[in-house]
Amino acid sequence: MAKQAVQTEKKQAVYDESKIKTLSSLEHIRLRTGMYIGRLGDGSNMDDGIYILIKEVVDNAIDEYIMGHGSRVEMSLKKDTVTVRDYGRGIPLGKVIDCVSVINTGAKYNDEVFQFSVGLNGVGTKAVNALSSSFTVTSFREGRYFQASFSRGSLLDSKEGKSTEKNGTLVEFVPDSEIFGEYAFNQEYIEQRFWNYACLNSGLTLVLNGQKFYSANGLKDLLNAEVGEDRIYDEAYFKGDRIEFAFTHTQNYGETYFSFVNGQFTSDGGTHQSAFREGILKGVNEFYKKNYSGVDVRDGIAGAIAVKLTNPIFESQTKNKLGNTEIRGWIVGEVKSGVVDFLHKNNSASKRLEEKIVSNEKLRKELNAVKKEAKEAAKKIALKIPNLKDSKYHLGDKKGDESTLFITEGASASGSMVSSRDPYTQAIFSLRGKCQNMYSRKRADIYKNEELYNMMMALGIENGIEGLRYGRVVIATDADHDGFHIRNLLMTFFLTFFEELVVSERVYILETPLFRVRNKKETRYCYSPREKEEALQQISSPEVTRFKGLGEISPKEFGQFIGPDIRLVKVNIKSLKNINNTLGFFMGKNTPERRDYIMENLI
Repeated sequence: MAKQAVQTEKKQAVYDESKIKTLSSLEHIRLRTGMYIGRLGDGSNMDDGIYILIKEVVDNAIDEYIMGHGSRVEMSLKKDTVTVRDYGRGIPLGKVIDCVSVINTGAKYNDEVFQFSVGLNGVGTKAVNALSSSFTVTSFREGRYFQASFSRGSLLDSKEGKSTEKNGTLVEFVPDSEIFGEYAFNQEYIEQRFWNYACLNSGLTLVLNGQKFYSANGLKDLLNAEVGEDRIYDEAYFKGDRIEFAFTHTQNYGETYFSFVNGQFTSDGGTHQSAFREGILKGVNEFYKKNYSGVDVRDGIAGAIAVKLTNPIFESQTKNKLGNTEIRGWIVGEVKSGVVDFLHKNNSASKRLEEKIVSNEKLRKELNAVKKEAKEAAKKIALKIPNLKDSKYHLGDKKGDESTLFITEGASASGSMVSSRDPYTQAIFSLRGKCQNMYSRKRADIYKNEELYNMMMALGIENGIEGLRYGRVVIATDADHDGFHIRNLLMTFFLTFFEELVVSERVYILETPLFRVRNKKETRYCYSPREKEEALQQISSPEVTRFKGLGEISPKEFGQFIGPDIRLVKVNIKSLKNINNTLGFFMGKNTPERRDYIMENLI
């Protein structure tokens, strides 16, 4: 025993002063990248790190405009090189190096210089510098310039001198492939962000590779682009010193919001969005001198709100949800006044809104009768939902943000997932096969369909996504024609009745391997024919397996596909106004146009 204790002691690492390490701030950014920019990714998702790098640089240019300096921002994208030029004040020449390489350095801690900025942590541009293989910043200021060049955060050289350029800052960088691996920019994602910037900063001109983005009417333009002709009345619009909002109603179900804080899109909302909803209800009830319920007033609403805050408090580093509680009162008050003023000045809109509210109230009462019948027929369903293997943690719990519901098809696929899942954060809902096509159906039809009703109750979204029980909803179907059809049926269901679930970026599609290439020494899983061909060239005497369905993947293997290395594709939409046309084309009645499309695109 004594000998064993000595051997154990020798094996243990010595913990002394030599083991204590201090990383420089830029080394820490490279080592713990996720703390600063969230996910890495390869550019296939609009939240991938390479887009966050662009955002951090452009945000600085926007901040200059917000403070009244420079009305134009230009960006060029050539392969992996990003160049951003603004015409603001320019970084003070003596502080250029510090501002892009020393953490907690910047003017945004000074309210006299920057009152409303997203990047208040003094990290943004430093993270871009640290995560770029090449990073050059040039400041033009009052007839002089200062330029500094870096690689992976390390200063290479600097120079200064006279300049004839207009005041402002020029940043050029190349994201580091050591950090991001193989990546590619999707220009559509950047165009969407530039359009948001333009609508949030009316009067600002943004140029992307020669394409111009400009909005004269702010959030009214954004909402009109999203909703289009689906609106029941022209958008209500209000703009104050610290708040701007717009809203209208459509014939769709649920509530859809686009909320922003100092130009940052808050996909998970927060106190500003909840105060916006409350203010609309109070304004409507004051104008009509009624006591309408919030559900009836807001069902079918599409709204956008942007607020400017001196000290925004976000609930995560990625700034998806605002946490400031002290702002509720003044936002509710301003929204309420703005709503009352709009309805007084727009008789046509006030009449149509009242008709919509009365219609919502009537439909809700009819729906309640159907709900009662459905619940009588499915007692205890809230606690024991058929085909649901629940997780321990849900949204609102300590680990709730990690909670995921996988919607899969058939017993064989769900069996492999149930055996390999993390029961604390991963739940499985198994479909019996193809669910009903809900395009053009009424909400009451959900209660007449046992499977969709059970799924809705499992998700907790019967009364809106405020009751959502999981952080992510993942569609996990086979990569074949039937699997793709089920995906379309599920997305039709969500976009028809719970489009806010998609808009709030909660819905994903699970990517699973199509092939397994292995020999006795190595196994490689391939998600595309290209990956398979690469594996065949690198593995000698390989055995190739084609996975036809999820049920063919053993539980032992499946664990790694829904574990830390899970591959997910986020379901997102360009604009709400195109949804109905798209669903009608693919999921509506079998039209000649759709038959022609299928015949033309058959492979």
